[in-house]
Amino acid sequence: MTARTPRYTGVIPPVVTPLTADGELDLPSLERVVGHLLDGGVTGLFALGSSGETAYLTPGQQDRVIEAVVAAAGGQVPVLVGAIETTTNRAIERARRAAELGADAVVVTAPFYTRTDATEIDRHFRDVAAALDLPVLAYDVPVCVHSKLDPELLLPLAADGVLAGVKDSSGDDGSFRRLAIGARELPEFSVLTGHELVVDAMMLGGADGSVPGLGNVDPHGYVRLHEAAVRGDWTAARAEQDRLVALFDIIRAARPGTASATAAGLGAFKTALMLRGVISTNVMSPPMRRLDAEETAAVAACLERAGLGTV
Repeated sequence: MTARTPRYTGVIPPVVTPLTADGELDLPSLERVVGHLLDGGVTGLFALGSSGETAYLTPGQQDRVIEAVVAAAGGQVPVLVGAIETTTNRAIERARRAAELGADAVVVTAPFYTRTDATEIDRHFRDVAAALDLPVLAYDVPVCVHSKLDPELLLPLAADGVLAGVKDSSGDDGSFRRLAIGARELPEFSVLTGHELVVDAMMLGGADGSVPGLGNVDPHGYVRLHEAAVRGDWTAARAEQDRLVALFDIIRAARPGTASATAAGLGAFKTALMLRGVISTNVMSPPMRRLDAEETAAVAACLERAGLGTV
C-alpha cells in the first residue's frame, strides 16, 4: 500500500459567520471566532461553508468574510474557502475571487438547482480545477445540492490530480468507507468527514481528519479526539466522541416546528459561542430566526454538562 501524506489533515472547522444585532457582518466577532479556533489547535479553517451561512450572504459579504478570516489566520493554518454556486461558471468566478483574496484552497459542490448527470459533475470539477492555481476539494452534501458524489466519481478525479480532497457530509457511511479504501492508493488525497458525531469511527475507517460544525463550539474537544485517534488510543477517542455527542444536543434547543434544521443547528452553535463570550449575538441570516431566552438557557445547560464554561 502506498504511504499516505495527505495535504489536509486534523480538525478544520467550518467557520460560522457572526452577525450584528441589525443583521450586518460582525467582523470583530469573526476575528474572535478565528482566534478561538486557533487557540483550540485546529489545523485549518473552512470559510463560507454551510455553517458559515454562505448561501445567505451577498458576494460582497462573502468577500469581506474571506478577507477577515485570512487576515485573522495570519498564515498560521491554511484557509479553505467555499465556492459554492449553482453552475460551473459561477463557481469559477467565486473561486477566482477567493484566490485573489488569499484563500489557500477552494471547496466546491456539485452544480445544483438544475438536474445534473454524473458526467456533467465530473466535467464541472475538471473545469473548476483547470481555471485555478489553487487546490480544489469536493464537498459532498447531497441534502443541500441533491447529488451524491460517489467514490466512483471522486477517485478518478483524485487520481488525475483534479481534486486535492473531499469533505464528506453525506451521512452515507458505506460510501465513505469505500472512498477511504480507494484513497489508500492516493497518497496526497485528503478524506475528511463532516459527520461530527462519528469522527472516531470515520478515522478508524481511514479518514484523515474532520470538518465538524460543532468544532466551532469546542475545537479543543475535536483536537483531543483527533490526537487520540492518531496515536491509536481508541478508548480515549471514544470517550471524547461520546462527550461531543452529548454536547451536540444543543441543536435540540429550538422548539419543534418553529425553525428549520439549519436554523436549529447553526442557531445553537451561534448561541453557544455567544454564551462562551466569543461572539456578540446569536443573530441568524433571514429568514432564519435566532434562539430565544428559553432556548438559550437550554443551550447553556448543555454546555455546562459538557464541561464548557459560559460568561
